[in-house]
Amino acid sequence: MGGMRNRSGARLGTELSRRAVIDAATRHYLACSPLDMSALAGELGIGRSTLYRLVGNREELVATVLAEQTERTFRRTACRVTTAETGADHVLAVLERFMRAVSDAAPLQALSKREPLLFVRVALMPGPVEHTSTRLVAELLTREHAAGRLELTLPPDVLGQAIIRMCDAHLYAPLLGKPEPEIDTALDLAAALLGITPQTP
Repeated sequence: MGGMRNRSGARLGTELSRRAVIDAATRHYLACSPLDMSALAGELGIGRSTLYRLVGNREELVATVLAEQTERTFRRTACRVTTAETGADHVLAVLERFMRAVSDAAPLQALSKREPLLFVRVALMPGPVEHTSTRLVAELLTREHAAGRLELTLPPDVLGQAIIRMCDAHLYAPLLGKPEPEIDTALDLAAALLGITPQTP
């Protein structure tokens, strides 16, 4: 019994330590501060090898932080969207509010300006951030479809990934050489994917 408690405690302690690292890194991110792994290890009173064992390398830790912040922002903005005529309108309203919240987020702006190449790798390539965004949109599509408010021509995860990749390319347009985010264009394209035909004059 004593050995089992010790092993269980060790596993729990490791998980709490991982959580402590992510929370500390998140505080640095939200303060728009650069993430220094050596300084973070010192702040937490652990060695660099322990830090890397718990959360991976610096890029992996940044990806974890951004994925968690993506989910928090998405769920917070989705809860504020209360009016929509159809399932597609609701999805588009959530996407618009989410993209505008991301575009206005000071920590994200600071990171993308300070380390644009890292940001592109973490936010625009397959990984925790894209996987999280895709899952959240797929869940939203699934709910609207299950409620009979939205017809889907593709599986929710496939359609969700297509919407996210397309929206990201326009949301982060300044990183790709454009003067500003192209959120309206992203919404028009998402509407087309959802089967909304633009009204002609």
